[in-house]
Amino acid sequence: MKLRTAHASTRSPMPQSGADRVSERTGGLMSRAPLLAERLANTIRERIASGSFKVGDRLPTERKMSESYGVSRAVVREALGRLNHDGIVVSRQGAGAFVSEGTAPTLRLHVEPSDAEDLRGVVELLSAVRAAASALAAVRRSPSQLAAITRWYKAIGKAVQDGRPGEDEDIAFHRAIIDAAGNPLFNQILDFLDGRVRHFVRTARTNSRHRGLTEEVQQEHRAMRDAIAAADPNAARLAAEQHLTNALKRLSLDGVPRPKRRRGKTQAA
Repeated sequence: MKLRTAHASTRSPMPQSGADRVSERTGGLMSRAPLLAERLANTIRERIASGSFKVGDRLPTERKMSESYGVSRAVVREALGRLNHDGIVVSRQGAGAFVSEGTAPTLRLHVEPSDAEDLRGVVELLSAVRAAASALAAVRRSPSQLAAITRWYKAIGKAVQDGRPGEDEDIAFHRAIIDAAGNPLFNQILDFLDGRVRHFVRTARTNSRHRGLTEEVQQEHRAMRDAIAAADPNAARLAAEQHLTNALKRLSLDGVPRPKRRRGKTQAA
């Protein structure tokens, strides 16, 4: 079984402006890997539900699933990461991934990261967590934690200078702030969101490079770091909120209409 993306229309394309080309490139980056990973994750969920994979069964290796479903091993890893976050599978170091017994309480957000509305919802949740964590980090951070935040901030700048995307350094910078907040629940939420957030960070940074905005992004990181160093929780909160707000703008998601809710019904977030 191969996972496929939708076929492109055969209609002749209209001439595009520079902004349209950036938007199209960003849209492609936003949809490919997350869409395939979500489809693969859903396929594995269906096989578990049907009994093809039973509780305790070891799933095929990344290589075998990559060959079977016609996707890269990175897509397989992301799909397994989502299933792991949802408590459907468990990974054992050196042994592989196994179907979970489902006895541990899990958190699940019903989102499709390739959908603009859902992605914005994830980023808004991320913004709330990071803003609160930044404010707490400003008053709780230890000297060693501030040093870690500063080290990762500088690592992002070095990555940019070397022509690298800086995705891992960016995530590590924000995780260092989360650690400095001293609330393990923030870490648990970030562990769950990591698979969704990682692609968001990768796409945001790629889009920023295309548009020459890497220095602007780094200035936002500097504002967060400086506010935490100054032990100013209000400034730290505002800097974190502004950073995520600007990230949405850079991905052209700030104008996405909010989903309509039916009266008397709510949707799981």
